[in-house]
Amino acid sequence: MSEAQFARWVELVRRRTGMQLAPERKSFLVTSLAARMRELGCEDYDAYYALLTEGPRGAVEWALLVDRLTVHETRFFRHRPSFALIRERLLPQAPVPEALQPYRLQVWSIGCATGEEAYSLAIAIDEHLSRLGGRYYFGVTATDISLSALATARRGRYPGKRLDRVSPDQRARYFRRVAPDTWEVVPELRKRVCFAQLNVLDLARAPLAPMDLIFCQNVLIYFDRAQREAVLAEVVRRLAPGGMLVLGPGELVGWRHPELERVHYPDTLAFRRVARAGGGAA
Repeated sequence: MSEAQFARWVELVRRRTGMQLAPERKSFLVTSLAARMRELGCEDYDAYYALLTEGPRGAVEWALLVDRLTVHETRFFRHRPSFALIRERLLPQAPVPEALQPYRLQVWSIGCATGEEAYSLAIAIDEHLSRLGGRYYFGVTATDISLSALATARRGRYPGKRLDRVSPDQRARYFRRVAPDTWEVVPELRKRVCFAQLNVLDLARAPLAPMDLIFCQNVLIYFDRAQREAVLAEVVRRLAPGGMLVLGPGELVGWRHPELERVHYPDTLAFRRVARAGGGAA
């Protein structure tokens, strides 16, 4: 692949997904393209580029290629401090008064990949609220650009190595073994999570209600700073007053937003949406 071809592909990926492919990732791009081109019997980068940019067939092929360009390797409770933060600083610490029940919580997992993050959020929330007792309702909306990743997430089946940070009690309560090294999320938890395809560049068109918790980790690393700030501006619009935004530590150093205040907790990057003195979001 020539430098001119690489630049052309980088621009296509950036325009359609927002992902920034640095020069040092050229080998990654070449490998990903080559694998798909071999399956199609296509030997020319320019011919494959033309295929991707022509009509309905190109749209279908692009969806398949995106799966090669996005990273899906993850695990349950990948960043433990963020889940401790949610339990200690967002969720109630005492039983909710009967008059305020059912306690309700709406959660959004952005860039959910194959679902481990979304199910981890559901486990952490259900486990905490069930200990407090009383009536409660929560739902997790989980979005990703990859259709194949979302299909895996909806199935809710994972190899044992993905569950290495799941406690024995959590495994017994929220999973069932369906093969020697395969575990399935129980239906009661799966029904709490709704998976949908969404490109983070299209957040302005996302029909989402205000969220009490937005979890966005290992997504912004693919974008330059200007894009990260633009994405977060749309994310904040969908955060309810008092709601919490949890990012990956170090993903956006020095970022500030006039409607957010920093939530300080060890090894985390989180913010809470403040409200005006007269009521409503700031």
